Amino acid sequence: MRLVVENLHASLGDARVIRGVSLATEGARFIGLIGPNGVGKTTLVRAIAGLIPFGGSVVLDGEAVSAMSPRARARAMSYLAQGAGSHWPLEVSRLIALGRLPHLEPFHRASAADEAAIARAIALAGVGEFIGRDVLTLSGGERARVLLARALAVEAPLLLVDEPVAALDPYHQIRIMEVLRAYADEGRTVVAVLHDLSLAARYCDRLILLDNGKVKADGAPSEVLTPQNLRDTYRIEALIGGEDERFVLPVRRVK
Repeated sequence: MRLVVENLHASLGDARVIRGVSLATEGARFIGLIGPNGVGKTTLVRAIAGLIPFGGSVVLDGEAVSAMSPRARARAMSYLAQGAGSHWPLEVSRLIALGRLPHLEPFHRASAADEAAIARAIALAGVGEFIGRDVLTLSGGERARVLLARALAVEAPLLLVDEPVAALDPYHQIRIMEVLRAYADEGRTVVAVLHDLSLAARYCDRLILLDNGKVKADGAPSEVLTPQNLRDTYRIEALIGGEDERFVLPVRRVK
């Protein structure tokens, strides 16, 4: 799958949030969207998903997202919102199976292919131990993995996730990042809004740094997470190190 975003503009109310963002990607890639709070990361992801009005164009494999039917769009891309939750007492496997709805014909039961996709998502997210339980009985970290499994079950070529590791303990943060990395390694594109710069540096192939609704830097983590970029956008100084296990440790604010 090839994703092309050209000169994308988007507003929230009267405020222009995204100001002419362009990017392109194809194939097995794990892309991190990073930047301070309020620079438009979530708005950009929602625009790519076709969930909000926008100017410019978003094209998937040569077809404009705005021209796709809701069902075709739901098959082409899977979206996991920031702080996504489950407020109904569903059994875990039934919740994950909802990810196959874009593929089901009306009044048809899940096919063998659907069941296989659900099983793959359960295995990839590592949530087999929760099968049979009510999702509301799970911890926050466990529930986050189940909701990610639902998004994975779509098996869409493009997966959009907004702050998938927010409010999770370090163990579950690493577990979620491993799952997203594995999904990308299967030949798909993952675009994730991330705030933990060390996790972004370690797991992503490419980082896109947003500032004031525009792309400040775009490239490999080592090219984007530079002292100058961190000072200019986050207004911090940080220790940056490691090779295979890169880290970014903020140490002070820049006034």
